Amino acid sequence: MIKLLTVWNFIRRHKYWITVLLFLTIIGFLDENSMVRRISNIQKINKLQESIKEYQADYDENTKRLNELTTNPRSIEKVAREKYLMKKTNEDIYVIQDENIEEEPQK
Repeated sequence: MIKLLTVWNFIRRHKYWITVLLFLTIIGFLDENSMVRRISNIQKINKLQESIKEYQADYDENTKRLNELTTNPRSIEKVAREKYLMKKTNEDIYVIQDENIEEEPQK
C-alpha cells in the first residue's frame, strides 16, 4: 500500500511533465504521422526527386536524338554504320577492338 501511495504522490507532483512526455512519445514515435515517419518520407521524396531529374535528363537527350534522326538522313546513316555495322555495296568494314578496354554495359 505504501508503494502505491508513493507512486501516486509522484504522479501527482509531476503530472504535467508526465503528460508532456507522453504527448511527445505519441507524436514522435507511435502516431501514424510520427516524426520518424515524416523524416523517412522526406528522405524518400528527395531520392525520388533526384530520380526524376535523372530521367528528365535522359528523356531530353533521347528526344534530341530522336528529332535528329527524324530530320537528318545523315544521322540515320551514321547510326546504321556505327551501331549495326551496315555498309554500302562497294565498301569493306574493318572492326578494330582493343582487348584491354572493357565494354560498358548498355543501360
